Amino acid sequence: MQSQNRFFDDLSKVLNGLAGTVAGVGREAESSARERAKEWFGGMDFVSRDEFDAVKEMAAKARAEADALKKRVDALEKAASAPASKPAAKRATASKASGQKAAAPKPAARKSAPPKTGD
Repeated sequence: MQSQNRFFDDLSKVLNGLAGTVAGVGREAESSARERAKEWFGGMDFVSRDEFDAVKEMAAKARAEADALKKRVDALEKAASAPASKPAAKRATASKASGQKAAAPKPAARKSAPPKTGD
């Protein structure tokens, strides 16, 4: 059953057209807002996600290399300091084994200050 009143038919067509127009305006406003946001953020020196991830990966590699180098330096320092202490220990052990006292190191000779010249 179709309505005999043309007014309601015309009103429903107008409302359907208005709904389509409002939806189109909404899409257009969203698109415009996105473009403005891209322009605004683009001028603020933000980086893209890809650039951020690349720099983050480079920093992680640099950190791992720095940690590895620190371990190597610590191992080398430990190895360099270990032989210096062993000969002193061997001398003390050797002198005890022979029944002699370990000789105390001689103090360094002090240089005297030059004499003051006269007042």
